[in-house]
Amino acid sequence: MGLLVRLRKEWFIIGIVLVILSAKLQPDVGVKGGPLKPEVTVSYIAVSLIFFNSGLSLKTEELTSALLHVRLHLFVQSFTLLFFPVAVWLLLRVLEFTPIDQWLLRGLQTVSCMPPPVSSAVILTKAVGGNEAAAIFNSAFGSFLGIVVTPVLLLFFLGSSSSVPFSSIFSQLFMTVVVPLILGQVCRRFLRDFLERKKPPFSTVSSCVLLMIIYTTFCDTFSNPNIELDPTSLLLVVLIIFCLQISFMLLTFILSTRSNSGFSPADTVAIIFCSTHKSLTLGIPMLKIVFAGYEHLSLISVPLLIYHPSQILLGSVLVPSIRSWMSNRQKSSLLLR
Repeated sequence: MGLLVRLRKEWFIIGIVLVILSAKLQPDVGVKGGPLKPEVTVSYIAVSLIFFNSGLSLKTEELTSALLHVRLHLFVQSFTLLFFPVAVWLLLRVLEFTPIDQWLLRGLQTVSCMPPPVSSAVILTKAVGGNEAAAIFNSAFGSFLGIVVTPVLLLFFLGSSSSVPFSSIFSQLFMTVVVPLILGQVCRRFLRDFLERKKPPFSTVSSCVLLMIIYTTFCDTFSNPNIELDPTSLLLVVLIIFCLQISFMLLTFILSTRSNSGFSPADTVAIIFCSTHKSLTLGIPMLKIVFAGYEHLSLISVPLLIYHPSQILLGSVLVPSIRSWMSNRQKSSLLLR
């Protein structure tokens, strides 16, 4: 019985392992143009469902409060769109003297320029019990900001000169992030009593949707015939990515928990995930636009394909530890009052 309880508690991590194995065995099912049609079901429906679900479950007063938390928003956006790219650029000045494939290193730089994701950071923040409203605001705002900032950063660091159709990307973000969130909030006004009485499993729904996103992401990775890599370079890039994620998560944790930071434990959780996660949903289309015609586009894309699932895997593994830390901090705060 104890084993069944444990398995039920860790169902999401087990689900991640299963969908990755499924993607490895049958990658054609979840690739673009495959039976699941991820270009529609993931890019539009899944992301929209996540934000509709968040809008339906989030109390309006919490979202209003999040809008006014300017200091937190400045921290997240400046870290992910300024500090992150500069830090990686400095690291690459050292790594360019190593035998690692130079196109993979350029791919690491493109990862650093990406905006925060519109799904995983919100779901992981919610799973821990952190400031979900702040995570939603920063994911949405960072994505819109990234439409302008990311191409500029790519131009600055990598020298691409392609034009970017801001209007089409902006409209897609508006339809898949803002509209579902607003619709969820509108529906909540009419269903508030029912939702508070029945308490639907919003977190479980979002986690299931995220499993679908993970599955299609790995299907793309396993089925790409143009990716021919030196195994040593690939392994080193994977290690570098995990080291970057752990280092930046630790750095944001230290900075946001200083005595004079002014952030609550719930704020810290949102900061950790929103500041260090990068969007694959926005990233891959943007790379295809900005680097259209590049012979090595597939190699440039590899680090982002690795970064996205690894940030979800790492975040999921750390959820119990971060939740325990936050709970202990909140108890300590109550005792001190």
